[in-house]
Amino acid sequence: MAEIEIDGQHYSIRTGDNLLKTCLEQRLDLPYFCWHPALGSVGACRQCAVIQYQNAEDQRGRLVMACMTPVAEGMRFSLQDPQAQGFRAGIIELLMSNHPHDCPVCEEGGECHLQDMTEMTGHTFRQYRGRKRTHRNQNLGPFINHEMNRCIACYRCVRYYQDYCGGHDLQVFAAHHHVYFGRHEDGALENEFSGNLVEVCPTGVFTDKTFSRHYTRKWDLQSAPSICPHCAIGCNISPGERYGTLRRIANRYHGEINGYFLCDRGRFGYEFVNSDRRIHRSLLRNQPPLGMKGVVNLFSNLLKKSDGIIGIASPRASLEANFALRELVGAEHFHLGFSGSEQVQIAAILDILRQGPVRVASLREVEQADAIFMLGEDVANTAPRLALSLRQAIRNEAFAIADRLKIPRWQDAAVRTCAQSQGSPLFIASFAATRLDDVATDTYRGGPEELARLGYAVARHLNPAAQETMELNPEFDELAARIASALKSAERPLIVSGTGCQSPSVTRAAGQVACVLADLRGKPSAVHFVLPECNSLGLAMMGGHSLAEAFLAVERGEAKTVIVLENDLYRRAAKPRVKNFLEQAGHVVVIDHLLHETAQQAELVLAATTFAESEGTWVSSEGRAQRYFAVFPPTDEIQDSWRWLGKAGGKSWRSIEEVTKDCAERLPAFRAITWAAPEAGFRINGQKIPRQPHRYSGRTAMLAQAHTHEPKQPADEQSPLAYSMEGALAGRPPALNPSVWAPGWNSSQAVNQFQAEIGGHLNGGDPGMRLIEPSAENPSELATGMSDAIQNLAPIMNRQAWRLRLVPLYHVFGSEELSMLSPALAERTPNPYLALHPEDASALDLKEGDTVGIKLAGQQWRLPVLILPNLTRGLAGIPAGLPEMAWVEQGPVFWDLGG
Repeated sequence: MAEIEIDGQHYSIRTGDNLLKTCLEQRLDLPYFCWHPALGSVGACRQCAVIQYQNAEDQRGRLVMACMTPVAEGMRFSLQDPQAQGFRAGIIELLMSNHPHDCPVCEEGGECHLQDMTEMTGHTFRQYRGRKRTHRNQNLGPFINHEMNRCIACYRCVRYYQDYCGGHDLQVFAAHHHVYFGRHEDGALENEFSGNLVEVCPTGVFTDKTFSRHYTRKWDLQSAPSICPHCAIGCNISPGERYGTLRRIANRYHGEINGYFLCDRGRFGYEFVNSDRRIHRSLLRNQPPLGMKGVVNLFSNLLKKSDGIIGIASPRASLEANFALRELVGAEHFHLGFSGSEQVQIAAILDILRQGPVRVASLREVEQADAIFMLGEDVANTAPRLALSLRQAIRNEAFAIADRLKIPRWQDAAVRTCAQSQGSPLFIASFAATRLDDVATDTYRGGPEELARLGYAVARHLNPAAQETMELNPEFDELAARIASALKSAERPLIVSGTGCQSPSVTRAAGQVACVLADLRGKPSAVHFVLPECNSLGLAMMGGHSLAEAFLAVERGEAKTVIVLENDLYRRAAKPRVKNFLEQAGHVVVIDHLLHETAQQAELVLAATTFAESEGTWVSSEGRAQRYFAVFPPTDEIQDSWRWLGKAGGKSWRSIEEVTKDCAERLPAFRAITWAAPEAGFRINGQKIPRQPHRYSGRTAMLAQAHTHEPKQPADEQSPLAYSMEGALAGRPPALNPSVWAPGWNSSQAVNQFQAEIGGHLNGGDPGMRLIEPSAENPSELATGMSDAIQNLAPIMNRQAWRLRLVPLYHVFGSEELSMLSPALAERTPNPYLALHPEDASALDLKEGDTVGIKLAGQQWRLPVLILPNLTRGLAGIPAGLPEMAWVEQGPVFWDLGG
């Protein structure tokens, strides 16, 4: 710590930081444009000028840029000196000389960083009366609007897109005041993090195109703290609603998870909430509507008359909803609702996390890793936000070089220059090319058994004393040795794997590497296992029977009634098997918010809430339990799933808090979930936390077509949040903060005012509770048995070359069930295909575009051939998760292709 003086006031600060970051942490207003906490300093905009004094006698000082000035003991600065203020005002005036006067119609208005900084400098009148330069705007795809005339050339967009995300198709063209930021031609931005340009850009150059279709000013959006439902990472989001329609998703900062950025699936996949496939009223086969009470009575009576009832849970439903189903049917009749391969893999992962000497790394910890082994997972498509963190981890070698040269890490351009292309080691073993290959030290392509074999080979090289032997070719063995050497010499090694390759062997091999590494280092290994859905780990921790056992129970006549909770079974198993199961069941009740194929075959369909209309708890792949809250109340006959189940089962639950407490008491694994967020009775000086901004407008006019008076705001007795603009504005716990705002800070950069350290943790701590921590057991107990696992791989390795193995190829847009219902994402979803290596296609006399017939479990498809040079020979890939093909699993069966 050090002490510096700013405008006569003394501040205790951390040495080594730059002055701009220091000022913001001290809650001093200093305007800036080019600087961003995640991007570092380049000193391009010259907006953060201050006066630095040489010593106590110096009365004149000199102008310096705060973002480029390191702070140290005894330094003196002035933000309010007339020379500094005049310089900053002049910079703003120059930047605004070409900026259009379109704030009233600009979608960024009201949350614009340029507006905030202009006000902060006191620039309110323009002297320039000349002609403004103009640009042609581009069509950048379904996610982003482009309005180049608003650009102030801060260079944030290309620094973020190219340097931070690894994108290549957003460039800077021309020079001087004609500089242009865009693509070489019109077309969709290719990087899966392009949506963050909406928040990175300090002006309205890049805006949310999906939001434009149903635009509302920021101050008229009702928001709530929530969690992204589109993968297991658990990114924090702030959904915005108006007139009962979900309008947009904004990033909600979390210091351990998503930080400042979301993936495009998380940002733009929200429109399933507004889908025409939403179920608003209960549906009864061949019966007229009964109304809410009639449906509850019907459901209750049906359960009372049924001899055998089983429940099928869901990895996208909350812990509370799954627990309510478990309580209704009993633990012995509770089925998890995973596909076959998913359940086996997730069980293996949970076993490793609970018994092994491993610790799941948060995304912040992932970014600190200095050697990474990624085995069998295409994280750019299955968990994009994790991929972005892995990309940042590559820079740790550059930071180490900068430290040796005594270059501050925040000096972005200098650090990149001194490091050149050097990066921390990243080894990727996968079916096909990934979007992280450009920063990988080495890549390996193989089928599931080859990938597992590589994992075990790495484990053997980590522990030479092991007696296991494998027949490996020299090149393969050399790669395993290099990976082991990098992991062994690293201070913070990381193992990444997951369920994407649908191979338990690969999962166990990754666990083997982690366990052997922990044994070698004498402390838990950092791992991150990618899981398929938002509550996959939470459901697995709850425990239950498999979906196959549910099918058998109905086939044997042991169960007559089936309750399916928020799950389309046609995505979990072969269509003929599911169809037969639903037809054989005497009664099928589906509780869901979407009308899918399973719901269409049900006798009774109960309308459930989405994440935007309900409160609940999900457990992320990190093992962190997090609470999400309703953005707006449900309408029509829509109810929380746990309410439907509780009423039918005669439970006395009056609030979700009671369900959460019962779950924590009955299931020891969830004992800590009650601490994930403050209780419903939480108040700040007797006030709830408002979901609506303090400038929320139009309450008297919103329903003017139906009422001539302002209706009473909906009451929310079961939450610390209020459907109102009245309430506590300060002191909000991070888990309950719907959005960020501070006086003078209306843009997303207001989050700086809520952080204990800029770019660090939030004041009051980051939300959520970790439920799984490393086991104290001896690491060697799980680091054994390698020989048997390797021997089990051998028969499969000796397959016939002319038979192809079907494997899933994931797509960030299209492989996830809910987001594919968003029109914008649907435009980026691939059509079905069968991917082949060029040599396999040649051997089968196939070329790109040819149609091939394949048959699997009684289903047939005719698919066009797609030639993928980076796909492993001997594999045939199909896009994972697409309708009609979502259930397809790889497994140990090899396939013949027939026309």
